[in-house]
Amino acid sequence: MTDRHGMNRRGFLSNLGKGAALTGLGITLAQEARAKRAVEKTDPNSPKTGKLLKEEDIIGIGIIGVGGMGSGHLGELLEMEKNGVKVQVRAICDVYERRKKAAVGRVKEAVNRDIESYTEYKKLLEREDIDAVVIATPDHWHALNSIHAMQAGKDVYCQKPVTYTIEEALEVRDTAFETGRIFQCGAQGSSDDFYWKARDFIKKGGIGKVLWVQADYSRNSSGGPGDRGGEWNWHIDEDASDNPDAGEAYIDWKQWLGPAPKHPFSKPRFFQFRKFWDYSGGIATDLLYHLLAPLTIALDARAPERATGSGGIYVQKDDREVPDTFMMNLDYPDDYTIVMTSSMANQQALPLVIRGHFGTIYPHENKGMRAVAEPQFKEWFKKEHGAEEIVIPADPRPGHVTNWLECIKSRKLPNLDAETAYRAMAGIKMGVDAYRQDKVIFWDGEKEKYVHEHPRPKRDSKYPVEKS
Repeated sequence: MTDRHGMNRRGFLSNLGKGAALTGLGITLAQEARAKRAVEKTDPNSPKTGKLLKEEDIIGIGIIGVGGMGSGHLGELLEMEKNGVKVQVRAICDVYERRKKAAVGRVKEAVNRDIESYTEYKKLLEREDIDAVVIATPDHWHALNSIHAMQAGKDVYCQKPVTYTIEEALEVRDTAFETGRIFQCGAQGSSDDFYWKARDFIKKGGIGKVLWVQADYSRNSSGGPGDRGGEWNWHIDEDASDNPDAGEAYIDWKQWLGPAPKHPFSKPRFFQFRKFWDYSGGIATDLLYHLLAPLTIALDARAPERATGSGGIYVQKDDREVPDTFMMNLDYPDDYTIVMTSSMANQQALPLVIRGHFGTIYPHENKGMRAVAEPQFKEWFKKEHGAEEIVIPADPRPGHVTNWLECIKSRKLPNLDAETAYRAMAGIKMGVDAYRQDKVIFWDGEKEKYVHEHPRPKRDSKYPVEKS
């Protein structure tokens, strides 16, 4: 999905006049500065683009990308409509004729309504009856889709990762600020109550100084029943073609490539795009973002300052470029570290743990949280919390899409807003850069740019020594 003119990231962002022509160039310019620009925030209650909806209005939705995740969102929204939620899917967009036809048919079958389908997403954005869009395209398209949608006056739900690069995430954030549109990034765990309970507990000093966090997202995608031979080896339609005369098997390959490097038509690249660096960061962008985004909420974290990455293709040795096993360490300005681990060849994941000086936080059943005192601070813990170990049950929370839809009407900040989504993207992309470049990657959060050395070379803690 791209302009017919085949504009790439450099050209698009240069034409925007936003001083970010380096966006999307990834590791080739990973140490180049981003030209920071002044951004004036617009009140979402008085957006500069688009319109405001009343409580009784139906939210008209367009879906850009109706493959795996987009198809799932289509089904969710259709169920909402059938259950009386004031929402209607009114148009869809995809570069694959078969997917377009299937999506249109699903809407007709579910709610007996005919909708339009498009190959070029900008035509969908021109429609006045589309109030908001769900974006479920490959990672390399997220920035362009999101920015153009907000400029066209649409509120946006964009699947994770928020973008392909950090610079693009900053552009998405700045566009949300400038337009006043509601932006939600689709890492669904960000609406789980555990992370919000942990956030409140940490803010009031419940476990003392946070030290380090471990998080893991692992699978085993090769061997045994249903062997796929490796993660992201999704089904390939054998008749798929870039020939415009192929009927429903036609894929507009030029549209799909868009801002990515040009490449001859490749069915594996289309159907299994997460295996290739041109369109994805592999495990980091597909899976670890699901953890780092809500942890960014729980820790009220800024962008990290330092990243290392390791791993490799240890088992799933097919045509993939991304590792099947990947680890990264992220150091943060508030003096703690997040350790993220993953493998697609062994599903025995490490448990999620948030470690503080006085105590430790664990997830509990039904998305609640459990906090346990360090042995040295049991008495302090009992005084502060009533026991050496406590459980805080989860409260009911709207699901992630529901949260977005509610914010479209209320104009409140959604759970994974554009600023938080950028901060999480910074850590994800830094880890990918560190792995691909075999070096330590540094980010200056104040200047919002990559730098050659740690932005705080004298890193003595600014926190006083804690006393119980």
